[in-house]
Amino acid sequence: MNRLSGRIALVILCVSLISLTGCQRLVVDTKKLITPSTELSEIVGFLAGLGTTFAAFPDLLAMLRRKSSEGMNPRMSAIMGLFQILWIYYGLLIASRPVVIWNVIAVLINFLTVGAYAHFLKSAKKPGGTRTS
Repeated sequence: MNRLSGRIALVILCVSLISLTGCQRLVVDTKKLITPSTELSEIVGFLAGLGTTFAAFPDLLAMLRRKSSEGMNPRMSAIMGLFQILWIYYGLLIASRPVVIWNVIAVLINFLTVGAYAHFLKSAKKPGGTRTS
């Protein structure tokens, strides 16, 4: 588990450094993000975001219902969550509400999945618990 924690920490550090190097020119057009102007591209963006954001949700629900991490791989959720942070950054750069909103939700879902996995794995390793992968 320490090996995985070290790798995750390294990935987070690299993504953070990449993000920070682009912050010198970061100018967020808050007027465009806040002002309600619905265009076809916004509607398509919201619909596309809905589908991709909630694609990981069934896995989280299944794990919570089973109260087990059996059959789950947390790496996919962790990797998706990290790259969705970059999508949020991109959404801020282009002032796209759909990109920002859906990816914030997706990051939460993916990191909840990783957290639930860790919780159920830890409880399965306790004496009396059944071991799951």
